[in-house]
Amino acid sequence: MKRSITSLVMMALLAISLVSLFVACEKKDDQIVIGANIYTFADNFMNGVMKPELESYAAGKGVRIEIVDSEGQQAKLNDQVDVFITRKVDVLVINLVDPAAAGTIIAKAKAAGIPLVLFNKEATERGVMASYDYVWYVGTNSAESGIIQGQMMVADWRANPTWDRNADGIVQYVLLKGEPGHPDAEARTVESVRAFVDAGLQVEQLALEADPNWSTQHGNDKMAAWLTSSFGNRIELVICNNDGMAFGAINALKAAGVSLPIYGVDALDQALTHIADGEMNGTVLNDGVNQSRAALDLAINAAMGLSVTEGTRWTLSTDGSKAVRVPYLPVTPSNYQEFRN
Repeated sequence: MKRSITSLVMMALLAISLVSLFVACEKKDDQIVIGANIYTFADNFMNGVMKPELESYAAGKGVRIEIVDSEGQQAKLNDQVDVFITRKVDVLVINLVDPAAAGTIIAKAKAAGIPLVLFNKEATERGVMASYDYVWYVGTNSAESGIIQGQMMVADWRANPTWDRNADGIVQYVLLKGEPGHPDAEARTVESVRAFVDAGLQVEQLALEADPNWSTQHGNDKMAAWLTSSFGNRIELVICNNDGMAFGAINALKAAGVSLPIYGVDALDQALTHIADGEMNGTVLNDGVNQSRAALDLAINAAMGLSVTEGTRWTLSTDGSKAVRVPYLPVTPSNYQEFRN
């Protein structure tokens, strides 16, 4: 009798465990799966801010996200999207390598009937976002970061007349551009300098250098080369289209024992430390945290068949671009502590 009771108890426990396993499997089967990429893990903003935020925010929302490295190759990204489609992910969250290739990715998503959220790099082809009802974009107004950076530089230049090293009334600058063709790189390059012109100040570009990886090493190498060039002693201002390149430029300046005003974009933690130490004059918050959260909020709603902004704090722009745009903010020596984590 004792053995029978024991057997019955064991059978009951087995039944309970099977039910629990079934429920767990059910939950997993119902879980939203997101196929995502970062255009290259070599980008310290994308890999250091947006990737971890995408992962942690997805975990908090109870969805599964699979993030792959496209290694700066659009062809590789195209193949990765094909794999995601074959695996029947519920939604795609894609950081384009080449903004001009958006049409290819959108066509793949449309053919598979999978919602698509593009983020950080906006499609450059006119009208391509209208080709599929279930594609949206999350990012920024590219020009805004350059405008804000330019306004900071103009104000500081006027407040520091000794920055005009040769007292000729002209702002002699060098500029680390970032990735050629990237909407942010192109807009920042134009708008940051335009702020001086709009303020009635003369400018002279001594050098400009692009870098597809926006890298610290590139910033260091180019700044070191510029300092030893024929125009090295004429440089009065260093403009960087991201913080990563600014970090390299700061290293080169310190190694050469030279102090110059220098500005970046992104407001990475290291940039805040450089500002605190007086080694960097300003940056612009590129809010990767909220870009990541907005991209996932839209993706989750799309996967559930809801209006993409339902129950969120995000709004789509009214210009027909189907975009959520996260604003930039100026970060200066007077307010940088507000942006500490």
